[in-house]
Amino acid sequence: MIVKVADRLSHVEEYYFSKKLEQIAKMRANGIDVINLGIGSPDLSPPDIAINAAALSLKQSNVHGYSSYRSSPDLRESISIWLKKTYQISANPDCEILPLLGSKEGILYLSMALLNPGDSVLIPNPGYPAYASVANLLGVKILYYNLTEENNWQPDLKQIEALDLSKCKLMWVNYPHMPSGASATSELFTSLVEFAQKKSMMICNDNPYGLVLNTEAPTSLISANPKMDVVCELNSFSKSFNMAGWRVGFFTGSQELVNAVISVKSNVDSGMFLPIQKGAIAALSIDETWHEERNAVYKERRKIIWEIFDLLGCSYQKNQVGLFIWAKAPNKISNVQEFIDDLLVKSHVFLTPGSIFGSNGNRYLRASLCSPRESLLKAKNKIEEYLK
Repeated sequence: MIVKVADRLSHVEEYYFSKKLEQIAKMRANGIDVINLGIGSPDLSPPDIAINAAALSLKQSNVHGYSSYRSSPDLRESISIWLKKTYQISANPDCEILPLLGSKEGILYLSMALLNPGDSVLIPNPGYPAYASVANLLGVKILYYNLTEENNWQPDLKQIEALDLSKCKLMWVNYPHMPSGASATSELFTSLVEFAQKKSMMICNDNPYGLVLNTEAPTSLISANPKMDVVCELNSFSKSFNMAGWRVGFFTGSQELVNAVISVKSNVDSGMFLPIQKGAIAALSIDETWHEERNAVYKERRKIIWEIFDLLGCSYQKNQVGLFIWAKAPNKISNVQEFIDDLLVKSHVFLTPGSIFGSNGNRYLRASLCSPRESLLKAKNKIEEYLK
């Protein structure tokens, strides 16, 4: 190539799962039956009502043009009603809710709206890799804060205060937490709001897992700061409604912050396809029975994942929320990533090494619940053979 790529790419690597999926694809092309337990892409179907609403809308002649950058008032109103019902929080659909093409784009847009090169951002370790990737793309200094099993995967705010926060404008939190599956307490949310007010920064909670295998009432950081002067939140249809490929998420924040995010978004994408919006509106109308039935499937799959981790000698908590099981490797596994690579090559089962989420994940591994029961049982048998 005659032109050198931008310097910013020197700080950003290809997404780990992108590389692994390519490796798995090559193995399958060679006739190898690989069982992928690494990716959290729901294999179950979205609600029928959502599919039917989108399909019906597709047949209409006036839905195929550009949509509003803010999406339709009906979608924003439906999200507002759902937030009130699900999280007991109030958000004005006219100015405090912004639908997104998946919440992942919200990580970029919010960061672009708030952060200048040279500013800093607080990112959890372990945490979702996209937080750091976006910071590196924008030339923002990363301040990692530790999450540990000993502290229930919650931040030590006193430890964070010891960092140089003079240029820190944004802190990412993610509860229920990925990858550990830990939930937040109301006390933590209150402490986070007080911390943000003291340090004059925004805290964004990335919240896509609250309805998956959660035995408690789902919680929102906004409940601790209803005015949203120091908090905002991202949410997604991907996990809660099995709509990962639809790319539907939303941002909730103050009118001022929503306007800042739309200033970025409107220069990058051209709005959400209207039939997708119609499907999303329909999904939000389903009752608790649908969620209970989905979680019942995941509970049965989870038992098999627990059996797999028992075979490997791993330890894990049984109260994890979300689509994954996070487990600590036994001491006999000296290098978790090397073990997982060997497991893939020799047993044709792929698990995720915890190290991709940060150094505090080095001793951990993760398995997804997004595979049918038969595949999970086959994976268990393959691992049993591998261990002989």
